[in-house]
Amino acid sequence: MIAEEYKQMLGKKSVIRELSEYGTERAKEIGYEKVFDYSLGNPSVPVPQAFTDKLIELAASKNSAAVHGYSPSLGISSVREKIAASLNRRFGMDYEKEHIFMTSGAAGAIAHALRSVTKKGDEVMTFAPYFPEYNPYVNKTGAVLKIVPADTDGFQINFPEFEKMFSSKVMVVLINTPNNPSGIVYSTETIERLAAFLTEKEREFGHDIFLISDEPYREIVFKHVDAPYTAKYYHNTITCYSFSKSMSLPGERIGYLAVNPACKDAKLIVEMCGQISRGIGHNCPPSIIQLAVAEVVDLTADLSVYETNMNILYRALTGFGFSCVKPGGTFYMFPKAMEEDAGRFCSRALKYDLILVPADSFGCPGYFRIAYCIPTEKVERSLEAFRQLAQDYK
Repeated sequence: MIAEEYKQMLGKKSVIRELSEYGTERAKEIGYEKVFDYSLGNPSVPVPQAFTDKLIELAASKNSAAVHGYSPSLGISSVREKIAASLNRRFGMDYEKEHIFMTSGAAGAIAHALRSVTKKGDEVMTFAPYFPEYNPYVNKTGAVLKIVPADTDGFQINFPEFEKMFSSKVMVVLINTPNNPSGIVYSTETIERLAAFLTEKEREFGHDIFLISDEPYREIVFKHVDAPYTAKYYHNTITCYSFSKSMSLPGERIGYLAVNPACKDAKLIVEMCGQISRGIGHNCPPSIIQLAVAEVVDLTADLSVYETNMNILYRALTGFGFSCVKPGGTFYMFPKAMEEDAGRFCSRALKYDLILVPADSFGCPGYFRIAYCIPTEKVERSLEAFRQLAQDYK
């Protein structure tokens, strides 16, 4: 008999993926340049040349076993050392390689982090709007995901609701900053308040509470935006990172988990991750990609185009009458739909070949997400379609 649980998931496919597939087919019909596909967060800027050069150099190496062989379960030692050193330089931390575990992207990091600090029935809290894949990430571990309603005034943490919902069953708080889908960056004030609350609850309940910080957009922060490094503010922080967005490498599936050295079980958690891999078939990311990113670990792609695109869209959409909190980073924007039913609004947008994602699955009905990681000239050409869509509601 096949697994009924996963069979049922076929009826709940990602709306983002379905819209992206629609956009691909529509482009075949009328031409790519005529379809304004804002559905999928696929980086649009080139990979840093230094990464490409290093990859070519490694591929030509005569030491085939080192480049193409299995890496150790926790990742290549020299790679972990370089990542720890980079975090220490940039954020004033004191990581050692023993605090770093190499993963297949941020998703792989979250999978290991959750399993290392929860058991069946524990609660994990996160904040709307949130990445929809958190549902299977958390619930398939046996833990239970609890969603705190959004603070739609600014999309920082809704502390009154959070504090009301918090109980002794909560073992993990999962945050995503800079945030997908809102584009908002949690401020230092927000992180400090969250850290103080969790510290207080640890004392009250007599057990550890972990903060898992999902940070694949950490390098995409716009000018003059306050963007604290979360682990500096709370001892039991597990940082989950991916090079997918910073270096435009989503298909290479490379990232890491970093446990704050101030956590008393930091090194033990990393060692445990090697055993968690045995149960979920993770078994370390490709050696050649680990080695390549380690050589350029402080570099990013040219990410400036995302702020350019954001400013063009924000000025235009607010001018057309859309309500939107201005993003502080990422390549997402999260306007309010011009009718209560965002699904119907996004369906109406298809008339203008605008592919937008309704935000019901992000835990924020009535909003929609724009992934503006597309060429700037296409963003500019899409403005007329947005204007016509807004005009439909006047």
